[in-house]
Amino acid sequence: MAKLDRQIAAEIIRYLRERISTDEDPKRFGEPLRYNLIGFWKYRVGTYRLICDIQEERFIVLVLQVGHRSKIYAGH
Repeated sequence: MAKLDRQIAAEIIRYLRERISTDEDPKRFGEPLRYNLIGFWKYRVGTYRLICDIQEERFIVLVLQVGHRSKIYAGH
């Protein structure tokens, strides 16, 4: 997050605070990933993507990666 533009980072933090952390089902805003990222979830924030691990037993959404949509899936 430190490498992102401040405005974009603020938008991502706002999204996580206002939508994901306040909802009973964080999966309804995301999409499950496939292939070698199976088990992880994707959230879209503008042109950026968040790859997350949703740990339902503890109600935790762990953000593993943040990146522009053109680069986020490279190398996976």
